[in-house]
Amino acid sequence: MARDVACARRAARAIAPAARLAYPRAMGILKKLGIALLVILLLAVAAGYFLTRGDTADVAFDETVGTDPTLDEPEEESIPTVAIAEPVGWADGELPVAAEGLVVNRFADGLDHPRTLQALPNGDILVTLTRAPKLDTGEGGNWLRDLVAGFLFRKAGAGGESANELVLLRDADGDGVAEGRYTLRDDLDSPSGIAWGDDTLYVANHDEVLAFDYALGGTELTGQGRKIADLAEGTGHWMRNLALHPDGDRLYAAVGSKSNIGEDGMEIEQGRALIWEINLETGRQRVFGAGLRNANGLDFNPWSGELWTTVNERDMLGSDLVPDYLTNVPVGAQYGWPWVYWRNKIDERVDAPMPAYLTEYARRPEYAMGPHVAALGLAFTKEGARMGPQFGSGAFVARHGSWNRKPAAGYDVVYVAFDERGNPIGKPQPVLTGFLQGDGTTRGRPTWVEWAADGSLLVSDDTAGIIWRVHAPGAEAQDAIERVTGDRLPAQRELRGQEASFGEDDFARRVTAE
Repeated sequence: MARDVACARRAARAIAPAARLAYPRAMGILKKLGIALLVILLLAVAAGYFLTRGDTADVAFDETVGTDPTLDEPEEESIPTVAIAEPVGWADGELPVAAEGLVVNRFADGLDHPRTLQALPNGDILVTLTRAPKLDTGEGGNWLRDLVAGFLFRKAGAGGESANELVLLRDADGDGVAEGRYTLRDDLDSPSGIAWGDDTLYVANHDEVLAFDYALGGTELTGQGRKIADLAEGTGHWMRNLALHPDGDRLYAAVGSKSNIGEDGMEIEQGRALIWEINLETGRQRVFGAGLRNANGLDFNPWSGELWTTVNERDMLGSDLVPDYLTNVPVGAQYGWPWVYWRNKIDERVDAPMPAYLTEYARRPEYAMGPHVAALGLAFTKEGARMGPQFGSGAFVARHGSWNRKPAAGYDVVYVAFDERGNPIGKPQPVLTGFLQGDGTTRGRPTWVEWAADGSLLVSDDTAGIIWRVHAPGAEAQDAIERVTGDRLPAQRELRGQEASFGEDDFARRVTAE
Protein backbone atom coordinates (compact mmCIF):
# COMPACT_ATOMS: atom_id res chain seq x y z
CA MET A 1 0.00 0.00 0.00
CA ALA A 2 2.82 2.43 0.96
CA ARG A 3 4.55 1.50 -2.26
CA ASP A 4 1.36 2.36 -4.28
CA VAL A 5 1.04 5.75 -2.58
CA ALA A 6 4.69 6.55 -3.32
CA CYS A 7 4.22 5.61 -6.99
CA ALA A 8 1.19 7.86 -7.23
CA ARG A 9 3.11 10.76 -5.72
CA ARG A 10 5.96 10.33 -8.15
CA ALA A 11 3.51 10.19 -11.07
CA ALA A 12 1.80 13.36 -9.89
CA ARG A 13 5.13 15.18 -9.56
CA ALA A 14 5.98 14.09 -13.11
CA ILE A 15 2.61 15.27 -14.54
CA ALA A 16 2.46 18.59 -12.67
CA PRO A 17 5.09 20.47 -14.74
CA ALA A 18 3.43 19.34 -17.98
CA ALA A 19 0.04 20.43 -16.68
CA ARG A 20 1.44 23.78 -15.63
CA LEU A 21 2.74 24.24 -19.18
CA ALA A 22 -0.46 23.00 -20.88
CA TYR A 23 -2.87 25.13 -18.80
CA PRO A 24 -1.68 28.54 -20.06
CA ARG A 25 -1.59 27.17 -23.57
CA ALA A 26 -5.19 25.95 -23.33
CA MET A 27 -6.33 29.22 -21.78
CA GLY A 28 -4.61 31.11 -24.57
CA ILE A 29 -6.41 29.07 -27.20
CA LEU A 30 -9.76 29.54 -25.44
CA LYS A 31 -9.10 33.27 -25.14
CA LYS A 32 -8.35 33.52 -28.83
CA LEU A 33 -11.44 31.51 -29.68
CA GLY A 34 -13.52 33.76 -27.45
CA ILE A 35 -12.15 36.88 -29.10
CA ALA A 36 -12.76 35.39 -32.54
CA LEU A 37 -16.34 34.49 -31.65
CA LEU A 38 -16.90 37.98 -30.24
CA VAL A 39 -15.57 39.54 -33.44
CA ILE A 40 -17.80 37.30 -35.56
CA LEU A 41 -20.79 38.19 -33.39
CA LEU A 42 -20.06 41.90 -33.68
CA LEU A 43 -19.64 41.59 -37.43
CA ALA A 44 -22.93 39.68 -37.67
CA VAL A 45 -24.72 42.32 -35.61
CA ALA A 46 -23.23 45.09 -37.73
CA ALA A 47 -24.13 43.27 -40.94
CA GLY A 48 -27.64 42.63 -39.65
CA TYR A 49 -28.02 46.30 -38.79
CA PHE A 50 -26.90 47.51 -42.19
CA LEU A 51 -28.83 44.84 -44.07
CA THR A 52 -32.11 45.23 -42.20
CA ARG A 53 -32.25 48.96 -41.64
CA GLY A 54 -33.57 49.20 -45.21
CA ASP A 55 -34.47 52.14 -47.37
CA THR A 56 -36.29 55.13 -45.93
CA ALA A 57 -38.72 56.93 -48.24
CA ASP A 58 -37.43 60.14 -49.83
CA VAL A 59 -40.62 61.19 -51.59
CA ALA A 60 -43.56 62.58 -49.61
CA PHE A 61 -46.23 59.88 -49.51
CA ASP A 62 -48.91 62.25 -50.82
CA GLU A 63 -46.87 62.62 -54.01
CA THR A 64 -46.89 58.86 -54.67
CA VAL A 65 -50.69 58.58 -54.93
CA GLY A 66 -53.32 59.75 -57.41
CA THR A 67 -53.54 59.91 -61.18
CA ASP A 68 -50.04 61.33 -61.70
CA PRO A 69 -47.77 59.86 -59.00
CA THR A 70 -44.10 60.67 -58.57
CA LEU A 71 -42.07 57.60 -59.56
CA ASP A 72 -38.70 57.77 -57.82
CA GLU A 73 -35.53 56.24 -59.21
CA PRO A 74 -35.37 52.53 -58.34
CA GLU A 75 -33.04 51.47 -55.52
CA GLU A 76 -32.48 47.76 -55.97
CA GLU A 77 -32.36 45.85 -52.68
CA SER A 78 -30.71 42.48 -52.14
CA ILE A 79 -32.58 42.18 -48.85
CA PRO A 80 -35.98 43.86 -48.51
CA THR A 81 -36.65 46.72 -46.17
CA VAL A 82 -38.49 45.26 -43.17
CA ALA A 83 -40.75 47.43 -41.00
CA ILE A 84 -43.60 45.30 -39.67
CA ALA A 85 -46.29 46.82 -37.50
CA GLU A 86 -47.01 44.04 -35.03
CA PRO A 87 -50.76 43.59 -34.37
CA VAL A 88 -51.77 44.13 -30.74
CA GLY A 89 -55.57 44.07 -31.10
CA TRP A 90 -58.30 46.42 -29.90
CA ALA A 91 -59.15 46.86 -26.24
CA ASP A 92 -62.77 46.84 -25.11
CA GLY A 93 -64.40 50.06 -26.19
CA GLU A 94 -61.65 51.02 -28.64
CA LEU A 95 -62.77 51.92 -32.16
CA PRO A 96 -61.10 53.05 -35.38
CA VAL A 97 -61.31 56.75 -36.18
CA ALA A 98 -64.08 57.47 -38.68
CA ALA A 99 -64.00 60.46 -41.02
CA GLU A 100 -66.04 63.52 -40.09
CA GLY A 101 -69.74 62.79 -40.44
CA LEU A 102 -69.28 59.02 -40.11
CA VAL A 103 -69.59 56.65 -37.16
CA VAL A 104 -68.22 53.13 -36.69
CA ASN A 105 -69.25 50.14 -34.58
CA ARG A 106 -68.45 46.44 -34.30
CA PHE A 107 -70.72 44.44 -36.58
CA ALA A 108 -69.13 41.13 -35.54
CA ASP A 109 -66.04 40.07 -33.58
CA GLY A 110 -64.28 36.98 -32.27
CA LEU A 111 -63.68 35.71 -35.82
CA ASP A 112 -60.62 33.68 -36.81
CA HIS A 113 -58.82 35.85 -39.37
CA PRO A 114 -61.77 37.12 -41.47
CA ARG A 115 -60.77 38.16 -44.99
CA THR A 116 -63.30 38.48 -47.83
CA LEU A 117 -66.92 39.59 -47.48
CA GLN A 118 -69.95 39.04 -49.72
CA ALA A 119 -73.38 40.57 -49.13
CA LEU A 120 -76.39 38.52 -50.21
CA PRO A 121 -79.61 40.07 -51.55
CA ASN A 122 -81.53 39.15 -48.38
CA GLY A 123 -79.08 41.06 -46.15
CA ASP A 124 -77.00 38.13 -44.91
CA ILE A 125 -73.23 38.59 -44.99
CA LEU A 126 -70.78 35.84 -45.90
CA VAL A 127 -67.18 35.94 -44.66
CA THR A 128 -64.24 33.61 -45.20
CA LEU A 129 -62.10 32.71 -42.17
CA THR A 130 -58.87 31.80 -43.86
CA ARG A 131 -55.09 31.92 -44.10
CA ALA A 132 -52.48 30.83 -46.62
CA PRO A 133 -52.35 27.09 -47.43
CA LYS A 134 -49.50 24.93 -46.20
CA LEU A 135 -47.85 23.89 -49.45
CA ASP A 136 -44.47 22.73 -50.67
CA THR A 137 -43.07 25.60 -52.76
CA GLY A 138 -41.61 23.11 -55.24
CA GLU A 139 -38.30 22.84 -57.03
CA GLY A 140 -38.31 26.46 -58.11
CA GLY A 141 -38.71 27.67 -54.54
CA ASN A 142 -36.17 29.30 -52.28
CA TRP A 143 -36.23 27.69 -48.84
CA LEU A 144 -34.43 30.57 -47.12
CA ARG A 145 -36.77 33.14 -48.62
CA ASP A 146 -39.78 31.02 -47.64
CA LEU A 147 -38.43 30.64 -44.09
CA VAL A 148 -38.01 34.40 -43.74
CA ALA A 149 -41.42 35.00 -45.32
CA GLY A 150 -43.01 32.64 -42.82
CA PHE A 151 -41.43 34.54 -39.94
CA LEU A 152 -42.61 37.86 -41.36
CA PHE A 153 -46.15 36.55 -41.87
CA ARG A 154 -46.33 35.38 -38.27
CA LYS A 155 -45.04 38.71 -37.00
CA ALA A 156 -47.61 40.52 -39.13
CA GLY A 157 -50.43 38.38 -37.75
CA ALA A 158 -50.96 36.27 -40.89
CA GLY A 159 -49.30 33.05 -39.74
CA GLY A 160 -50.89 29.93 -38.33
CA GLU A 161 -53.31 27.30 -39.58
CA SER A 162 -56.23 28.32 -41.78
CA ALA A 163 -59.69 27.86 -40.24
CA ASN A 164 -61.00 27.11 -43.76
CA GLU A 165 -64.49 28.26 -42.84
CA LEU A 166 -67.29 30.03 -44.67
CA VAL A 167 -69.47 31.81 -42.13
CA LEU A 168 -72.84 33.53 -42.48
CA LEU A 169 -73.52 36.61 -40.34
CA ARG A 170 -77.10 37.81 -39.84
CA ASP A 171 -78.41 41.06 -38.35
CA ALA A 172 -82.04 40.00 -38.03
CA ASP A 173 -83.15 42.87 -35.78
CA GLY A 174 -81.47 45.59 -37.85
CA ASP A 175 -79.49 47.13 -34.98
CA GLY A 176 -76.19 47.11 -36.88
CA VAL A 177 -74.77 44.11 -34.99
CA ALA A 178 -74.81 40.54 -36.30
CA GLU A 179 -76.38 38.42 -33.59
CA GLY A 180 -76.66 35.36 -35.84
CA ARG A 181 -73.57 33.40 -36.81
CA TYR A 182 -73.66 30.14 -38.81
CA THR A 183 -70.78 28.07 -40.16
CA LEU A 184 -71.79 27.00 -43.67
CA ARG A 185 -68.59 25.02 -44.34
CA ASP A 186 -65.47 24.18 -42.35
CA ASP A 187 -63.79 21.88 -44.87
CA LEU A 188 -62.65 24.35 -47.52
CA ASP A 189 -59.03 24.87 -48.57
CA SER A 190 -57.81 28.43 -47.91
CA PRO A 191 -61.01 29.95 -49.33
CA SER A 192 -61.18 33.59 -50.35
CA GLY A 193 -63.38 34.68 -53.26
CA ILE A 194 -67.17 34.48 -52.84
CA ALA A 195 -69.97 35.28 -55.30
CA TRP A 196 -73.67 34.46 -55.49
CA GLY A 197 -76.21 34.43 -58.31
CA ASP A 198 -79.26 32.46 -59.42
CA ASP A 199 -79.33 30.23 -56.31
CA THR A 200 -75.69 29.29 -56.82
CA LEU A 201 -72.87 30.15 -54.44
CA TYR A 202 -69.37 30.31 -55.89
CA VAL A 203 -66.37 29.82 -53.59
CA ALA A 204 -62.72 30.00 -54.61
CA ASN A 205 -60.29 27.77 -52.79
CA HIS A 206 -56.63 28.51 -53.39
CA ASP A 207 -56.57 26.12 -56.38
CA GLU A 208 -60.12 25.86 -57.74
CA VAL A 209 -63.53 27.48 -58.04
CA LEU A 210 -66.48 25.51 -56.69
CA ALA A 211 -70.21 26.03 -57.22
CA PHE A 212 -72.79 25.04 -54.60
CA ASP A 213 -76.57 25.04 -54.76
CA TYR A 214 -77.66 27.61 -52.19
CA ALA A 215 -81.03 29.27 -51.62
CA LEU A 216 -81.05 32.60 -49.78
CA GLY A 217 -81.74 32.30 -46.07
CA GLY A 218 -80.16 28.89 -45.67
CA THR A 219 -77.83 28.25 -42.73
CA GLU A 220 -76.21 25.14 -44.20
CA LEU A 221 -74.21 24.48 -47.36
CA THR A 222 -74.30 20.80 -48.16
CA GLY A 223 -72.83 18.69 -50.92
CA GLN A 224 -69.35 18.53 -52.40
CA GLY A 225 -69.69 21.42 -54.79
CA ARG A 226 -69.14 21.33 -58.55
CA LYS A 227 -65.70 22.31 -59.78
CA ILE A 228 -66.08 24.90 -62.51
CA ALA A 229 -62.43 25.91 -62.87
CA ASP A 230 -58.94 24.86 -61.84
CA LEU A 231 -56.62 27.61 -60.61
CA ALA A 232 -52.88 27.68 -60.00
CA GLU A 233 -52.24 26.51 -56.45
CA GLY A 234 -51.74 29.13 -53.79
CA THR A 235 -48.00 29.26 -53.37
CA GLY A 236 -46.83 32.86 -53.15
CA HIS A 237 -49.84 35.16 -53.47
CA TRP A 238 -52.57 32.75 -52.47
CA MET A 239 -55.88 34.63 -52.44
CA ARG A 240 -58.25 33.90 -55.33
CA ASN A 241 -60.93 36.58 -55.47
CA LEU A 242 -64.16 36.44 -57.46
CA ALA A 243 -66.67 38.80 -59.06
CA LEU A 244 -69.86 37.81 -60.86
CA HIS A 245 -70.70 39.89 -63.94
CA PRO A 246 -73.96 41.87 -63.56
CA ASP A 247 -75.42 39.78 -66.40
CA GLY A 248 -74.83 36.67 -64.27
CA ASP A 249 -73.28 34.61 -67.06
CA ARG A 250 -69.56 35.26 -66.43
CA LEU A 251 -67.36 34.90 -63.37
CA TYR A 252 -64.01 36.65 -62.92
CA ALA A 253 -61.23 35.11 -60.83
CA ALA A 254 -58.05 36.97 -59.83
CA VAL A 255 -54.88 34.89 -59.39
CA GLY A 256 -51.67 36.46 -58.05
CA SER A 257 -48.10 35.59 -58.95
CA LYS A 258 -45.95 33.12 -57.08
CA SER A 259 -42.94 35.42 -56.92
CA ASN A 260 -41.92 39.05 -56.76
CA ILE A 261 -40.49 39.45 -60.29
CA GLY A 262 -40.45 35.95 -61.77
CA GLU A 263 -37.24 34.95 -59.98
CA ASP A 264 -38.43 31.33 -59.75
CA GLY A 265 -38.80 31.16 -63.53
CA MET A 266 -41.74 32.07 -65.73
CA GLU A 267 -42.86 28.47 -66.26
CA ILE A 268 -44.22 28.31 -62.73
CA GLU A 269 -46.04 31.61 -63.33
CA GLN A 270 -48.29 30.05 -65.97
CA GLY A 271 -51.91 30.72 -65.00
CA ARG A 272 -50.83 33.40 -62.52
CA ALA A 273 -50.60 37.20 -62.37
CA LEU A 274 -53.87 37.49 -64.27
CA ILE A 275 -57.65 37.62 -64.15
CA TRP A 276 -59.62 34.74 -65.64
CA GLU A 277 -63.04 35.12 -67.23
CA ILE A 278 -65.10 31.95 -66.77
CA ASN A 279 -68.14 31.46 -68.98
CA LEU A 280 -70.73 29.85 -66.70
CA GLU A 281 -72.82 28.57 -69.61
CA THR A 282 -70.05 26.82 -71.55
CA GLY A 283 -67.50 26.25 -68.78
CA ARG A 284 -64.74 27.75 -70.92
CA GLN A 285 -62.27 30.21 -69.42
CA ARG A 286 -59.96 32.76 -71.01
CA VAL A 287 -57.34 35.21 -69.81
CA PHE A 288 -59.21 38.49 -69.44
CA GLY A 289 -56.33 40.65 -68.17
CA ALA A 290 -52.64 39.85 -67.62
CA GLY A 291 -49.42 41.31 -66.25
CA LEU A 292 -51.18 41.97 -62.93
CA ARG A 293 -48.74 40.91 -60.20
CA ASN A 294 -51.34 40.43 -57.48
CA ALA A 295 -54.87 41.55 -58.34
CA ASN A 296 -57.22 41.55 -55.37
CA GLY A 297 -60.45 43.50 -55.08
CA LEU A 298 -62.81 43.22 -58.07
CA ASP A 299 -65.82 45.41 -58.80
CA PHE A 300 -67.65 46.89 -61.77
CA ASN A 301 -67.47 50.62 -62.44
CA PRO A 302 -71.08 51.89 -62.30
CA TRP A 303 -70.44 54.62 -64.89
CA SER A 304 -68.91 52.40 -67.58
CA GLY A 305 -69.70 48.83 -66.54
CA GLU A 306 -65.99 47.94 -66.82
CA LEU A 307 -64.24 45.57 -64.45
CA TRP A 308 -61.84 47.35 -62.05
CA THR A 309 -59.32 45.88 -59.64
CA THR A 310 -56.75 46.72 -56.98
CA VAL A 311 -53.22 45.43 -57.62
CA ASN A 312 -50.23 44.95 -55.31
CA GLU A 313 -47.08 45.83 -57.22
CA ARG A 314 -43.48 44.57 -56.89
CA ASP A 315 -41.07 44.92 -53.96
CA MET A 316 -37.38 45.57 -53.29
CA LEU A 317 -36.98 48.73 -55.34
CA GLY A 318 -37.01 50.95 -52.27
CA SER A 319 -39.67 52.46 -50.05
CA ASP A 320 -40.91 54.83 -52.78
CA LEU A 321 -41.52 52.16 -55.46
CA VAL A 322 -43.67 50.71 -56.89
CA PRO A 323 -47.13 52.15 -56.16
CA ASP A 324 -49.95 49.66 -55.72
CA TYR A 325 -52.80 50.73 -57.93
CA LEU A 326 -56.50 50.86 -58.77
CA THR A 327 -57.31 50.40 -62.45
CA ASN A 328 -59.75 49.25 -65.10
CA VAL A 329 -59.29 45.92 -66.86
CA PRO A 330 -60.64 45.96 -70.40
CA VAL A 331 -60.55 42.59 -72.13
CA GLY A 332 -57.02 41.71 -73.24
CA ALA A 333 -55.38 44.27 -70.98
CA GLN A 334 -51.67 43.77 -70.26
CA TYR A 335 -50.06 45.63 -67.34
CA GLY A 336 -46.50 44.47 -67.88
CA TRP A 337 -45.52 42.31 -64.88
CA PRO A 338 -42.79 41.25 -64.34
CA TRP A 339 -40.86 43.11 -67.04
CA VAL A 340 -42.27 46.62 -66.74
CA TYR A 341 -44.29 48.74 -64.35
CA TRP A 342 -46.34 51.86 -64.91
CA ARG A 343 -46.45 51.10 -68.64
CA ASN A 344 -42.84 51.76 -69.69
CA LYS A 345 -40.59 51.52 -66.61
CA ILE A 346 -38.39 48.50 -67.30
CA ASP A 347 -37.40 46.40 -64.29
CA GLU A 348 -33.76 45.53 -65.04
CA ARG A 349 -33.72 42.78 -62.41
CA VAL A 350 -35.92 40.43 -64.45
CA ASP A 351 -33.95 37.62 -66.13
CA ALA A 352 -36.73 36.24 -68.33
CA PRO A 353 -36.71 37.57 -71.92
CA MET A 354 -39.19 40.41 -72.37
CA PRO A 355 -41.90 39.98 -75.01
CA ALA A 356 -41.30 42.13 -78.08
CA TYR A 357 -42.83 45.61 -78.05
CA LEU A 358 -44.25 45.14 -74.54
CA THR A 359 -43.75 48.80 -73.64
CA GLU A 360 -45.83 49.72 -76.69
CA TYR A 361 -48.97 47.96 -75.53
CA ALA A 362 -48.64 47.63 -71.74
CA ARG A 363 -51.23 49.81 -70.01
CA ARG A 364 -50.59 52.57 -67.54
CA PRO A 365 -52.58 52.10 -64.30
CA GLU A 366 -55.35 54.61 -63.75
CA TYR A 367 -54.69 55.51 -60.10
CA ALA A 368 -51.81 55.00 -57.66
CA MET A 369 -52.73 53.90 -54.13
CA GLY A 370 -49.20 54.34 -52.74
CA PRO A 371 -46.12 52.07 -52.58
CA HIS A 372 -46.39 48.90 -50.50
CA VAL A 373 -49.77 49.80 -48.94
CA ALA A 374 -51.26 46.40 -49.93
CA ALA A 375 -54.48 47.67 -51.52
CA LEU A 376 -57.02 44.84 -51.16
CA GLY A 377 -60.80 45.20 -50.89
CA LEU A 378 -62.64 47.40 -53.42
CA ALA A 379 -66.24 48.61 -53.53
CA PHE A 380 -67.73 51.34 -55.72
CA THR A 381 -70.46 53.54 -54.32
CA LYS A 382 -73.88 52.11 -55.12
CA GLU A 383 -77.57 52.76 -54.86
CA GLY A 384 -78.78 52.72 -51.27
CA ALA A 385 -75.42 53.61 -49.69
CA ARG A 386 -75.65 55.84 -46.61
CA MET A 387 -72.20 57.40 -46.39
CA GLY A 388 -73.22 60.99 -47.08
CA PRO A 389 -72.78 63.15 -50.19
CA GLN A 390 -69.03 63.60 -49.61
CA PHE A 391 -68.60 59.85 -50.23
CA GLY A 392 -71.24 59.46 -52.91
CA SER A 393 -69.31 59.22 -56.18
CA GLY A 394 -66.24 57.02 -56.05
CA ALA A 395 -64.64 53.86 -54.71
CA PHE A 396 -63.67 52.60 -51.26
CA VAL A 397 -60.40 50.70 -50.88
CA ALA A 398 -59.01 48.82 -47.88
CA ARG A 399 -55.24 49.33 -47.60
CA HIS A 400 -54.03 46.38 -45.54
CA GLY A 401 -50.73 48.07 -44.64
CA SER A 402 -47.07 47.79 -45.55
CA TRP A 403 -44.48 45.41 -44.12
CA ASN A 404 -41.52 46.62 -46.20
CA ARG A 405 -41.68 50.41 -46.23
CA LYS A 406 -40.16 53.01 -43.93
CA PRO A 407 -42.21 54.73 -42.65
CA ALA A 408 -45.17 52.36 -42.67
CA ALA A 409 -48.10 53.24 -44.94
CA GLY A 410 -51.65 52.06 -45.41
CA TYR A 411 -53.47 50.48 -42.46
CA ASP A 412 -56.66 52.36 -43.36
CA VAL A 413 -59.74 52.55 -45.55
CA VAL A 414 -59.76 55.35 -48.10
CA TYR A 415 -62.17 56.85 -50.62
CA VAL A 416 -61.18 57.70 -54.18
CA ALA A 417 -63.48 60.23 -55.84
CA PHE A 418 -64.57 59.71 -59.48
CA ASP A 419 -65.79 62.35 -61.90
CA GLU A 420 -69.09 62.33 -63.80
CA ARG A 421 -67.60 60.16 -66.56
CA GLY A 422 -66.29 57.50 -64.19
CA ASN A 423 -62.61 58.46 -63.95
CA PRO A 424 -60.67 58.70 -60.65
CA ILE A 425 -59.60 62.17 -59.53
CA GLY A 426 -57.77 63.84 -56.65
CA LYS A 427 -56.06 62.15 -53.72
CA PRO A 428 -57.35 59.32 -51.49
CA GLN A 429 -59.51 60.60 -48.65
CA PRO A 430 -59.41 58.85 -45.26
CA VAL A 431 -62.55 56.98 -44.24
CA LEU A 432 -61.33 54.78 -41.40
CA THR A 433 -57.99 55.28 -39.63
CA GLY A 434 -56.52 54.74 -36.16
CA PHE A 435 -55.23 51.25 -36.82
CA LEU A 436 -51.52 52.14 -36.91
CA GLN A 437 -50.12 53.47 -33.63
CA GLY A 438 -47.24 55.79 -32.87
CA ASP A 439 -45.12 53.06 -31.28
CA GLY A 440 -44.97 51.07 -34.52
CA THR A 441 -47.66 48.55 -33.62
CA THR A 442 -51.10 48.26 -35.13
CA ARG A 443 -54.45 47.45 -33.59
CA GLY A 444 -55.59 45.69 -36.76
CA ARG A 445 -55.36 45.50 -40.53
CA PRO A 446 -58.33 46.48 -42.74
CA THR A 447 -58.75 43.86 -45.42
CA TRP A 448 -62.04 43.89 -47.34
CA VAL A 449 -64.98 46.22 -47.91
CA GLU A 450 -68.60 45.39 -48.75
CA TRP A 451 -72.01 47.06 -48.66
CA ALA A 452 -74.57 45.95 -46.08
CA ALA A 453 -78.28 46.00 -46.92
CA ASP A 454 -78.84 49.08 -44.73
CA GLY A 455 -76.35 51.15 -46.76
CA SER A 456 -73.47 50.92 -44.30
CA LEU A 457 -69.96 49.91 -45.34
CA LEU A 458 -68.56 46.75 -43.76
CA VAL A 459 -64.80 46.41 -43.27
CA SER A 460 -63.07 43.18 -42.30
CA ASP A 461 -60.08 43.47 -39.94
CA ASP A 462 -58.30 40.15 -40.23
CA THR A 463 -55.68 40.27 -37.47
CA ALA A 464 -58.21 41.64 -34.96
CA GLY A 465 -60.96 39.21 -35.96
CA ILE A 466 -63.52 42.02 -36.31
CA ILE A 467 -66.00 43.25 -38.94
CA TRP A 468 -66.45 47.02 -38.63
CA ARG A 469 -69.59 48.86 -39.75
CA VAL A 470 -69.33 52.46 -40.99
CA HIS A 471 -72.15 54.84 -41.95
CA ALA A 472 -73.31 58.46 -41.82
CA PRO A 473 -76.15 58.82 -39.28
CA GLY A 474 -79.22 60.42 -40.82
CA ALA A 475 -77.86 60.24 -44.37
CA GLU A 476 -80.34 59.68 -47.18
CA ALA A 477 -80.01 56.53 -49.26
CA GLN A 478 -77.95 57.31 -52.32
CA ASP A 479 -79.47 57.25 -55.79
CA ALA A 480 -78.07 54.91 -58.41
CA ILE A 481 -75.20 56.29 -60.48
CA GLU A 482 -76.32 56.87 -64.05
CA ARG A 483 -74.50 54.86 -66.69
CA VAL A 484 -72.53 57.00 -69.16
CA THR A 485 -73.76 56.28 -72.67
CA GLY A 486 -73.37 57.87 -76.08
CA ASP A 487 -74.02 57.33 -79.76
CA ARG A 488 -71.37 55.67 -81.84
CA LEU A 489 -69.55 57.80 -84.39
CA PRO A 490 -70.93 57.39 -87.91
CA ALA A 491 -68.83 55.47 -90.40
CA GLN A 492 -66.56 57.64 -92.52
CA ARG A 493 -67.99 57.86 -96.03
CA GLU A 494 -65.42 60.02 -97.80
CA LEU A 495 -61.78 61.00 -97.63
CA ARG A 496 -60.80 64.68 -97.63
CA GLY A 497 -57.46 66.42 -97.98
CA GLN A 498 -56.73 65.83 -101.66
CA GLU A 499 -60.25 66.41 -102.97
CA ALA A 500 -60.87 62.68 -103.27
CA SER A 501 -64.39 61.40 -102.65
CA PHE A 502 -66.14 58.09 -103.00
CA GLY A 503 -69.74 57.37 -103.74
CA GLU A 504 -71.92 54.40 -103.00
CA ASP A 505 -71.11 52.84 -106.38
CA ASP A 506 -67.40 52.88 -105.59
CA PHE A 507 -67.91 50.90 -102.38
CA ALA A 508 -70.18 48.42 -104.11
CA ARG A 509 -68.01 47.90 -107.22
CA ARG A 510 -67.53 44.31 -108.34
CA VAL A 511 -64.83 42.81 -110.51
CA THR A 512 -65.78 39.85 -112.71
CA ALA A 513 -63.80 36.64 -112.90
CA GLU A 514 -62.53 37.58 -116.34
